[in-house]
Amino acid sequence: MKLPPLRSVHCFESVARNLSFSEAAQELNVTQSAISHQIRVLEEYLGESLFLRRGRKLSLTETGERYLEEISPAIAAIAKASQKVREGEQGSIRLALYSTLAVKWLIPRLSDFKRRHPEIELTLNMVTEDPKLSDSVGDCFITLEAPKSQFVANFLYSETLYPVCSHRIWKAIQGAPLPDALWEYPILSTDSVFRERGKDWVKWCEVGGFELPNNLDIQHFSHILLAVEAAKYDQGITFANDYMMTEKDKQDLMVIPTHGLETGDSFYLVYKESRARQPELIKFAQWLAEQCQHD
Repeated sequence: MKLPPLRSVHCFESVARNLSFSEAAQELNVTQSAISHQIRVLEEYLGESLFLRRGRKLSLTETGERYLEEISPAIAAIAKASQKVREGEQGSIRLALYSTLAVKWLIPRLSDFKRRHPEIELTLNMVTEDPKLSDSVGDCFITLEAPKSQFVANFLYSETLYPVCSHRIWKAIQGAPLPDALWEYPILSTDSVFRERGKDWVKWCEVGGFELPNNLDIQHFSHILLAVEAAKYDQGITFANDYMMTEKDKQDLMVIPTHGLETGDSFYLVYKESRARQPELIKFAQWLAEQCQHD
C-alpha cells in the first residue's frame, strides 16, 4: 500500500479545517508559502484539485470535502495513538518498582491512594533489579538511578538501615552496653545491600567507631526481606530499611536504639518528560511525595 506524502496530508487537514492558508501556517508554525507548496504536492499526487480559490475566499471542492471526511478519522486515530504512547492510557498508571518496596512499603499504603483517587487505576509491575525505563515495562518507575535526560526524576528518600531484633532478644539485651550485647546473638547479614558478604555489619561498625569481632556467629541471607523474617522468629539481629517496616513488623521487631547506617542509595520516581503533564501521574507523584514526608 502506497501512502501519500503525509506532511502534505497534515497541511491539507489544517487548511481544510480552518479554510485559511494563513491560519494553517500559524497552527503548524510554518510559513504560508510552505503550506501552499504542500497543498500543490498533494494535489499533484492525487491528480485532483482540493480547493476553490475565489479571491480571498477559500472553499473545498467536492473531492476535497470527500477526502477530508475520509482522512479525518485516520488523523485523529494517529494523534490518539501517539498521545497514548507519549502520555500513557488516560485514567491508569503502570508503576514498575522493586518487589520488596512494593510488598513492605507501597501496598500497605495503597488503600489511602485509592480512597483519594478512585478514578485512577494503578497497576504494579514488581521487578528484582533496576527496571528498564520502557513503555513495555511501565509508565513510571521507582529506581535507584536518576536518568540524565528525557526523564523527570522526583527524589523520594535516601536509605538508612537500623539494627532490629525480636522483642525476646531485646528484653535480654536491654540495658546492657552496646554494641557488645549484640554479639551474644547470631548476626544476620544481607548480601543484597552492599553486594558483599558481611559488609553491612562491617560498615555499621566503622560508622560507630569500633570493629566487628572475628568470632561471631554470622548467618548470611540473599535479601533483606529474608533476614527480617528470620529476626522475627528470634533467630538473630539484622538490619531493616527504615522505610520498609510495616505496622506488623513493628509489632514483631524492636529497632535497637543505636546509630543507623546510610547505604548511599536514593530512590526516585521516574517518568518520561512527555508524561509530565499527565493528570494521573501528577496526582500519584504528589501522593507518593506526601507518603515519604510522613515517614
